[in-house]
Amino acid sequence: MIDKEQSQWKAIVAGQTLPLARKDAEGEEVSCGAFGYLRGIKDRANVVEFRFRAGHTMWFPYGWLGPCRFDPSEGLLLKFSGDLVYLVLIRGSNLDQPINEGHMNLTSGGLQRQRVTWIREMPADDIKYIGETGPTVDSIKVAEFQSHDDLKDWLTQHAPGFLRH
Repeated sequence: MIDKEQSQWKAIVAGQTLPLARKDAEGEEVSCGAFGYLRGIKDRANVVEFRFRAGHTMWFPYGWLGPCRFDPSEGLLLKFSGDLVYLVLIRGSNLDQPINEGHMNLTSGGLQRQRVTWIREMPADDIKYIGETGPTVDSIKVAEFQSHDDLKDWLTQHAPGFLRH
């Protein structure tokens, strides 16, 4: 039983979709090692959850999601605007690489279409196991801002490639 569970987890980490037990396939959540998403093409999530290696989580409503920018050398930058402005910087490898036989990826197929339900910082062993075969998330940084100047200062320090000159 343990061997079967371990092999299923390795398949999930590698971005393979496993048969799911629930009958309603359109409402299913599927995952790879880096993120989970709703399987149905028309399904939309209300929030996206960020899972941190230390064990804590944060959720942001998709209704707050504004511009998103992807640069393979810098990562993925998400901007959420609510009571404050929040930036979420996701760093990793192959963040835009298709999974599940090319039907989904984190950027255009997932976040853009509001199908991603969670993104997690991955343990080093999972990152090493996946290698270049799928998306990996090394780190997630979340920062909140009350002023545009503070936001620019943070970007200068953490992700200068996303600054507009």
